[in-house]
Amino acid sequence: MREEYGYCRISTPKQNIDRQERNILERYPSAHIVKEVYTGTKTEGRKEWGKLYKLIKQEAAKGREVTVIFDSVSRMSRNADEGFQLYEELFSLGITLIFLKEPHINTDTYKNAMQNQVAMVGSNVDFILEGINKYLLALAKEQIKIAFDQAEKEVTDLRQRTSEGIKTAKLNGKQVGRITGNKYITKKESAAKEIILKNSKDFNGANTDSEVIKIAGISRNSYYKYKAALKAEAGS
Repeated sequence: MREEYGYCRISTPKQNIDRQERNILERYPSAHIVKEVYTGTKTEGRKEWGKLYKLIKQEAAKGREVTVIFDSVSRMSRNADEGFQLYEELFSLGITLIFLKEPHINTDTYKNAMQNQVAMVGSNVDFILEGINKYLLALAKEQIKIAFDQAEKEVTDLRQRTSEGIKTAKLNGKQVGRITGNKYITKKESAAKEIILKNSKDFNGANTDSEVIKIAGISRNSYYKYKAALKAEAGS
């Protein structure tokens, strides 16, 4: 029986992990989905990947067929050297790797390059055939390496564009990030304060603290913090 796992990963809050899951399940509806949220470029420190990595190695050691599906090669790794090393390690264990956006580097492609070698004929021509076989393997390996290199380059380019954008904004006199010492009020805090002002008997309402806490739907600590802030503002 083949075990199928779909690995989804996002590295920033702006990314949508649901899209990766949807893409995988459309092609492999029986895949067990593993999700990783907000990680760096390296696999080190990825808790969910660490669990999956250990599991698939155990499954492969038992002789079971294991497949891991990624939406793209960058979801496996955005570090070229680490990604290629991981690819070769899992391939050597007989684990099938599938990349939906880069099918040309699926492990089946590499496997075919190894299996479809030109047969030797027992003559001097074998030197030529051996060279052809080595070339086919090297070509397959190079394609895999290029894919991981490209994934790493995308991260580097993004960081550079972000850095240049911040620098340009500063040169144009725009404020980038929060100003040290300034207090920022969240939408949640602002809404809660309005409810407190409207309902608390200490301000414009007729409700007790416990009643206002229920109305606002906030914790006691937050309530008393906001209430103290409102009193301070009223007294200033």
